[in-house]
Amino acid sequence: MDIFRGLKAYFWQDKGFLAGSVLGLAFATALGLVYPLLLGVLIDDMIVVGQYDGLVGLALGAVGLVVLKASFQYVHGFSGGRLGNRLAYRLRNASYEKLQKLSFSFYDSARTGDLMSRLTADIEGIRNFIGFGFAQLLNTFFLLVFGFIMMAIIDWPLTLLILALIPVIGFVAIRFEQQIHPVFRSIRAAISSLTVSVQENIMGVRTVKSFASEDHEMKKFSTGNEKYRDNHLHLAGVWAKYFPIIEFLANICVAVLILVGGLRVIYGAMTLGDLISMNFMLGMIVAPLWNLGFQINNYTQSKAAGERLLELLHKPFAIRDNDHPVRLEGDAVKGHIRYQKVSFRYPNHDHQPAALIDFNLDAPPGSVIGFLGGTGSGKSTIVQLLLRAYDVGEGAVTLDGVDVRDWELETLRKQTAIVFQETFLFSTTIKENLSYGRSDASMEEIVEAAKLAQAHDFIMELPDGYDTIVGERGMGLSGGQKQRIAIARALLVRPKVLILDDSTSALDMETEHQIQLALRKVMAGRTTFVIAHRISSLRNADEIVVLDRGRVVQRGKHEQLIRVPGLYRETYRIQYADRPEETENASENTRRVTG
Repeated sequence: MDIFRGLKAYFWQDKGFLAGSVLGLAFATALGLVYPLLLGVLIDDMIVVGQYDGLVGLALGAVGLVVLKASFQYVHGFSGGRLGNRLAYRLRNASYEKLQKLSFSFYDSARTGDLMSRLTADIEGIRNFIGFGFAQLLNTFFLLVFGFIMMAIIDWPLTLLILALIPVIGFVAIRFEQQIHPVFRSIRAAISSLTVSVQENIMGVRTVKSFASEDHEMKKFSTGNEKYRDNHLHLAGVWAKYFPIIEFLANICVAVLILVGGLRVIYGAMTLGDLISMNFMLGMIVAPLWNLGFQINNYTQSKAAGERLLELLHKPFAIRDNDHPVRLEGDAVKGHIRYQKVSFRYPNHDHQPAALIDFNLDAPPGSVIGFLGGTGSGKSTIVQLLLRAYDVGEGAVTLDGVDVRDWELETLRKQTAIVFQETFLFSTTIKENLSYGRSDASMEEIVEAAKLAQAHDFIMELPDGYDTIVGERGMGLSGGQKQRIAIARALLVRPKVLILDDSTSALDMETEHQIQLALRKVMAGRTTFVIAHRISSLRNADEIVVLDRGRVVQRGKHEQLIRVPGLYRETYRIQYADRPEETENASENTRRVTG
């Protein structure tokens, strides 16, 4: 029950509906047990003695019971439905909010399909159990208590004899739950894995087809599907053993009632009406015991689902605001960035080298800083630490003299706009994608930003212009078009700090040149970080930092770096190998310096 105590905050505020669901079902159950008593009265007081004067009254009483019982069943259904749906609503909101606030490190290992499964199937399982299954489980208890009380009033010695068999049925049910819970955990994990497989395959269908790997993907899916099938076969085996045992024990109860009760009627210890009433009551008690397996099934599924949801909801925040964060808006932020002896290693990567080692940088407001280096050199890590995707291990990163760990996260990130190498667009209109960071932007501002990013012309050529709906993840647009939209989206935010993370890698040289000219205008007054593999994107930077394996190996302006041997000049020679005049100029500059 620790799982449901953990979920208490999400349903206890609707405890009135919980009480209505439970009590409504309890009263309906209690009233249902009156029917056998009426049947006993009919047999003993009317049929056996031949007196039928009260038959109409008895029938009207039965109708009244039906109406009253139906009213309580309505209360149960109405309250249970409201309780379950409100619980699911709160859980979905809380889970989604948690996903929005969890740090980047969580998503380094999270799987999209698994998270989708938790927000859909797992919440649905909990909704069904809390809304109705919990009351149904209690209903079995109510039936046992009320039923045996009424049977004891009729004939307590026979009731005690039958009652002695009930603990055996309870023991079997508990053993069943212990066996079936691990199976349901495995089933939940298996369906999550299948969801991940399908989701990844659909998103990567172009890659799959381009490598003719359909057979490989089908085999991979089939392996997961076999695991899912085997878990269900195991489940079916547990069910197959459970039901015959329960039915056998239930029928033993009926056999005892017929044998002992029949003898007591024969010897005059009880009436025929009492025996028939007890037989009907026992049938009403045994029926839910047969279904106890289904109820335990629902309970176990919801328990497994609750474990997975609580695991998500209780996931600690790796990055969060301190008690008194700094909040500055607009012109109050200047954009002066400093890195002071920063070293950093990614979490859970202890076996790998540090991503950044003793890194220092001073970027005054309005400066343009370029970063060059190979894969894994630490370029993107510099940006991640500024945005507090991760916190520094050693040293400090400051914005306007304040450690970024002391800034309010929302304020810090609102002052920064980033254009990633891998552009993400939402499945909505181009206009809404452009204004994602500024929902209050006017159409004139949107068009101006698009023009600066060299995106306006191709947008106007689309069927519905700015109202054109792009496909999932921007499908239907070329890589260069998506990157230009991403650049326009960043410019529209009017940030104090602009970060271009290899944002022109998908553009042709001519378009890149045009965008570079446009960016010079918007960079004015903004601190700009340019991460690039192309020398052409870095030539005009105020300072270029060259990194290798987390360390700064060179720094300076373009004209300075091409004059000295090193990684920058080597990269320059490779990229301009087809332009001899450029490399010749670089060699001449080198000879002047060394000669």
